[in-house]
Amino acid sequence: MLELFNTLRRVYTDGRDFPKEFEPSFTGYSLGKWEDTDGDGRFDTLAVETRGVKGPHTYDSSGTPFHKDSEAVIKERIYLDKANPAMLKNEITVSDHALTRPWTVTRSYRRINAKYPNWTEYICSENNHHVQIGGENYMVSGDGFLMPVRKDQPPPSLKYFAPAGR
Repeated sequence: MLELFNTLRRVYTDGRDFPKEFEPSFTGYSLGKWEDTDGDGRFDTLAVETRGVKGPHTYDSSGTPFHKDSEAVIKERIYLDKANPAMLKNEITVSDHALTRPWTVTRSYRRINAKYPNWTEYICSENNHHVQIGGENYMVSGDGFLMPVRKDQPPPSLKYFAPAGR
């Protein structure tokens, strides 16, 4: 499991197959398998395949979006760098209908202090200004008014509000 920005990602490593049907989500559905890539008897690489990533999603800071059909297949190879074990590598390859060919990038993550990690906890619900009304998401603005979160979003129906008392 990986938690980033309060989004939990689960990678199943128990040998299961992708379900025949599943609901796309922002983290998708991920299956992983440990591999011994150099034959020394130790599993050193986690190979992960993720499907069912729903949008909106972009490839990187360029802003290029994933295709809207949610059929992207993301393959990752996550391993420690043999020359520098404080460096974690993640080779990511995406196949998607928005692209003319697979897109590959390698991300590197440096371990700063492995002996004494500093774990932090953040609970975003303590200052959450999102409001769910009738299946629609709205926000409460800084001045206390209800506001839409997307362009041309209709206002909530008055049926969700009790009439004002006299």
